[in-house]
Amino acid sequence: MTVEEQYELNIGPQHPSTHGVFRIKVAMNGETIEDLDMIVGYLHRSMEKLSEERTFTQNIPFTDRADYLAAMSNNLGYCLAIEKLANVIPPQRATVLRVIFAELQRIASHAMANGTLVSDAGAWQTPLLYMFREREKILDLFEMTCGARLTTNYMRIGGVAFEPPDEFYPLLNELLGELPDKVDEYMDLLSTNEIFIARTKEVGIISPEDAINASLSGPALRGSGVPWDLRKAEPYCDYENYSFDVPVGNTGDSYDRFMVRMFEVKESIKIIKQALNELPSGMHKTQIPLALRPEPGQVYYRTEGPRGELGYFVISDGGPAPYRMHIRAPSLINLSLLKQLAVGSSLPDAVVTLGSIDIVVGEIDR
Repeated sequence: MTVEEQYELNIGPQHPSTHGVFRIKVAMNGETIEDLDMIVGYLHRSMEKLSEERTFTQNIPFTDRADYLAAMSNNLGYCLAIEKLANVIPPQRATVLRVIFAELQRIASHAMANGTLVSDAGAWQTPLLYMFREREKILDLFEMTCGARLTTNYMRIGGVAFEPPDEFYPLLNELLGELPDKVDEYMDLLSTNEIFIARTKEVGIISPEDAINASLSGPALRGSGVPWDLRKAEPYCDYENYSFDVPVGNTGDSYDRFMVRMFEVKESIKIIKQALNELPSGMHKTQIPLALRPEPGQVYYRTEGPRGELGYFVISDGGPAPYRMHIRAPSLINLSLLKQLAVGSSLPDAVVTLGSIDIVVGEIDR
């Protein structure tokens, strides 16, 4: 086929394969992708600029709506940044509760990522619904604690908003007892499935060098064999006191990124069990002024979100609102390699590659 026969194909901005309101403009030659443009901005809400007009506490709900599949993780990263800026120390009980909810959020996020990836690979809805079943149980725990399932607004500067109710802990322990067998079931169902292997193995390979040079993080980086996890490398919330492993892949393909998330669910279960055993009594929050005014200065604080390095850069001029705030969104950085991975491949393989990277467009656009 000649260049003159090249045609342009639009995927999105609203399309099941784009994992959000996101447009991909693809130049096709037959079944082969020859060029690809990624067009973002459809979900831009200017939350970084809006934060300059709201108090430090009032900005917490904005973080829910960045990565709306990992609200707890975004709440936590922002609150840790402000606590460092304002020299606020949360109670130990609050720190342990934060770990519990952050790891529950990681499990829920990975269930969504892997469930939709299996669907992208052409499977029937059964694996997707199985994984959503476990995710729903976690969202039930969120709802009984803070009244919300998706945009939780649970973390606070100095701790957490509420104590979990009495019925929270029996249900959590029941879930922790079930999850390891469920994860094994999913891995048995998919890790040897010929169709899933054919659709994901050797598809979207990211070398360790390319992953590092592109500043990838999270499962997208660890799937390429790079054992970088901020919970180990730069511990926060006392993660250095928890025993867990950092799963990595071998080839750096879509299959490896899928398996890394599966193994990370098991590690999160281990962390939550340890946190429950160590959960101290005491207050769940340090009292702070209603209009917190940190001393003039700036801070960059990064945490290990479900999609990778989630960073908050905040500048204070001594007032009740940030002078400037910027979010280092892992989805935006991880997406940067899609063109390199997709050009020369087929469209179905590009869809699987995109699904394995696991983007959330809310934090790309912000």
